[in-house]
Amino acid sequence: MYQENVVLCGASAYEQKYYFNQDFASLPETIKQELQVMCVLYTEDVGGILTLEFDENGNLQFKTEATDSDFRYDEIGSVLKIKQLQSEKRELLESLEMYYRVFFLGEDMEESVEHVDNEE
Repeated sequence: MYQENVVLCGASAYEQKYYFNQDFASLPETIKQELQVMCVLYTEDVGGILTLEFDENGNLQFKTEATDSDFRYDEIGSVLKIKQLQSEKRELLESLEMYYRVFFLGEDMEESVEHVDNEE
């Protein structure tokens, strides 16, 4: 169904804006708010732009970028912050991956659970 990565959400320190893909509007409001807080706090701490994207297999990827003139952007801090978020928000991120696989890629629940179990 999808050939390229699908953006779930993102935030930009440059424009001070948050983006949420309305294809995911059916997610509970608390999850949408948690994603917004996570993305905005990341860009406030590290700078640059952060996007959360699903790859073709339904894995949620953290993508970052920064302009060459952004001396505030901390590349090492970015990696550390992403690892921290992946650890602290592990359950949320795994649930989002399962949601994407079932509702967007058309996998059945058992197949998605097996996929998550195989990654552990």
